[in-house]
Amino acid sequence: MNKLLTLVSRSVYLLGLAGAIGSQALAKDPVVVSSKIDTEGSVLGHIIIQSLEASGIPTTNRLQLGGTPIMRAAIISGEIDLYPEYTGNGAFFFDEADSDLWKDADAAWARVQELDMQANSLVWLQPADANNTWAMSIRGDLARAHDLSSLEDLAQYINQGGEFKFAASAEFVESPSALPAFQAAYGFELSADQLLVLSGGNTAATMRAAALQTNGVNAAMTYGTDGGLAALDLLVLEDTKGAQPVYQPAPLIRAQVLETYPQIAEVLQPVFQQLSLEVLQQLNGEVAVNGADPQQVAQEFLASIAHD
Repeated sequence: MNKLLTLVSRSVYLLGLAGAIGSQALAKDPVVVSSKIDTEGSVLGHIIIQSLEASGIPTTNRLQLGGTPIMRAAIISGEIDLYPEYTGNGAFFFDEADSDLWKDADAAWARVQELDMQANSLVWLQPADANNTWAMSIRGDLARAHDLSSLEDLAQYINQGGEFKFAASAEFVESPSALPAFQAAYGFELSADQLLVLSGGNTAATMRAAALQTNGVNAAMTYGTDGGLAALDLLVLEDTKGAQPVYQPAPLIRAQVLETYPQIAEVLQPVFQQLSLEVLQQLNGEVAVNGADPQQVAQEFLASIAHD
């Protein structure tokens, strides 16, 4: 009798062990989350990781992996599963930079969704309502004194003889898609005396020139979500006529991974909804200007929207 019980116990044990091994074999792999090497990439990457982990989705941290070409190759090859990318880059991924479609936020998102799904089985989730494109920004005191909030306002101010001097890179001044595109769309033209051309394309230098009023500068080439804007009291002028392509940050994920974890879209959609232009400027500024840890900045942001 005892021998029979021993055999039964052993059989039960072996069945349980086999079940455990089978469960492990069927366990879902962690989602490999990555980002570019810039400040915003790190902040958004931590926001994604913490959002997924809080929802019970396991992740592997591969943040700040490299620049755009490296990220692109990594997600197409399956080395990474998910990272924040910009909708406007679809124009370059698919050789459509000459199309005005990319200047419309909804059309750009729809187009890059279609192209990347067909070509690479990649899914673009809901983007943030923020545009990290080339921008013209002015000092806050100038904006308040003359009630300037858009590039249309700026054009009227310049054409009426308003005092204006703009710091920018040579690329921004000369590239047909940058300053010439703004001037053509809004009907103004800056003279050589109204320009301070700085070497390189670093917006930190152009913003600093405007903040310090270097050589009379009161405006600067920036990107829409630059971290130093709020700290330096610089205002991004709204591009109401769509002179520039729209670069909305959005989670880009491999379709196979989204099939495994379909809840990812539902988890990230309300989070990215909260990432307005002003919010991203603030979050980036905490890191770039105040030296805060991106992981902590992401944690505090998610805690703040959880209480709303």
